[in-house]
Amino acid sequence: MNAGVEVTPEFQFLCLAARPQPDWTRLRELLRKGIDHRALIRLAAGHGVRPSLLDCLGELSWETVPGDAKADLEHFRQSHLLKSLTLAGELHRLAASLSDRSIPFVAFKGPTLALALYGGLAGREYNDVDVIVPQQRIDDAEDVLGSMGYASPQGDRTFRRAFLASQRQYAFVRADDGAAIDLHWGFCGTHVPFPVAPDEIWDDAPLLPVGGRDVPVLSAPNLALLLAGHGTKENWAMLKWVGDFARVIDRHRALDWGTLHARAQARGCGDAVLLGCAMAEALLDVAAPQAIASRISGSARVRKRTAAMAGTMRRGLPPPAQVEHFADLLLCDRPIDRVRGALKLVFTPTAGDYEAMRLPPALWSAYYASRPCRLVFRTAARRA
Repeated sequence: MNAGVEVTPEFQFLCLAARPQPDWTRLRELLRKGIDHRALIRLAAGHGVRPSLLDCLGELSWETVPGDAKADLEHFRQSHLLKSLTLAGELHRLAASLSDRSIPFVAFKGPTLALALYGGLAGREYNDVDVIVPQQRIDDAEDVLGSMGYASPQGDRTFRRAFLASQRQYAFVRADDGAAIDLHWGFCGTHVPFPVAPDEIWDDAPLLPVGGRDVPVLSAPNLALLLAGHGTKENWAMLKWVGDFARVIDRHRALDWGTLHARAQARGCGDAVLLGCAMAEALLDVAAPQAIASRISGSARVRKRTAAMAGTMRRGLPPPAQVEHFADLLLCDRPIDRVRGALKLVFTPTAGDYEAMRLPPALWSAYYASRPCRLVFRTAARRA
């Protein structure tokens, strides 16, 4: 796991704890050699793997863990469990409401991912519920969320369509308790490809029991493609995302990984699958599926990106608060697609353009011309 980079004991401990099958012997050895528990907890929080850390420390009888550190983690456990139950309840309500309106939907990430990969609602950190609906039913789904007390912090419907539609998702929050739901009609922005398309999921959506209600979720092949795409889109900056993908590999060795890679490759982002497997092997020692192992070793781009991303994480620094600009272009296998994606971003107005220069709706089309100029000036100012 070293790969020429000195690994901090705290990050090494997290990697051993985040494995699908934790290495108890090495975990105990690290505890006895000495761990900075405060740094360990901060790092676990930054990487979103505190539930795995809690499970491992409990299994090790909290050996060498100071009382105050244990108290902090136990406090997190209680608050996280409450949040998980709340969000699961909201997913239950949303599923019922969407079904009553005959709106097709699939839930992904959030409570369903915790149940599917970690065996319990609180087995994974998450902050919202994610559902995807057909694009033609977005307005109907928004109305359902409104009837449940949710409102979007991203402006009204007209504003969202003008400045946020290219993201293919809207955020909704309930004011009384802060519960959050992300409503999707795509898995990524319009400027990049993605390993799985929305029209591929509807006829192959198994049901997962959540709080006494069966909720449609992604099939195992589509889940693997989603997690590969999501992790790559986010530059694999958090150990949580690597752990998610590692669990898919561990639990679904029988998947036809060669076909999955071919599906993603046909959509222009096959390297996302290779990167997910390579990161899981580099950080969590989960061997890549045999069907694509040679493709990973044969791709200089995948090897280079894996070394860079894994090396950054091994230094024990917390993940960046925001992923670097244009990081999601990593999804594109071909340089020409990365150029096209960047150009689309340059010429697609965003809420930031509106905040920089607030024009009345009648003049919003002017943002298509002003945005490139604003980006040039902003880049020049930063360099200066």
